Amino acid sequence: MIMNDTLKAIMERRTTRKFKEDQIKEEEINTILKAGMYAPSAHNDQPWNFTVIQNKDLLNELNKESKEIAKTFPNETIKKMGHNEKLNIFYGAPTIIVISGRENAMMPQIDCAAATENMLIAAESLDIGGCWNGIVGFLFDSNKVEIYKEKLGIPEGYRPYYAIALGYKKVKITKALPRKENSIQYIK
Repeated sequence: MIMNDTLKAIMERRTTRKFKEDQIKEEEINTILKAGMYAPSAHNDQPWNFTVIQNKDLLNELNKESKEIAKTFPNETIKKMGHNEKLNIFYGAPTIIVISGRENAMMPQIDCAAATENMLIAAESLDIGGCWNGIVGFLFDSNKVEIYKEKLGIPEGYRPYYAIALGYKKVKITKALPRKENSIQYIK
């Protein structure tokens, strides 16, 4: 198999759920954000907006509010996470990036997903841990979304879709779970 630095970062990236308290450097954050800005987007529209949060009080509030909404989710696993008082949905990461998309764009959610993955791969290439957070999405889908769009300074006409937790890894996971077989078909 062919291997280079990019492929190595893709294949070695694992979700990090244990972070050191040290804040990541501004230059590293800017590099990660730039990688997000270079993601593909429909018609090169680049409909994303990134909100970097490092304020511990706001992170704690987002954690609490997201878990409250998760408690009412129809999936039992998600409900249990919402009721788990010890769970911090950001796993103690010192930096969170919220990825929002312009609502009138052609495919903002897909474009923002591409930007999110670019940022996670860039973080891995810098040996920074990342976790794509889904639970905060419940808050963004709730009737409190406008309150949090204002608190986060998300521009008018944009919708928050995703968040990623970033920080230096407390534990390095290197072993990947086996990949599912029979998921590729060739037609020649």
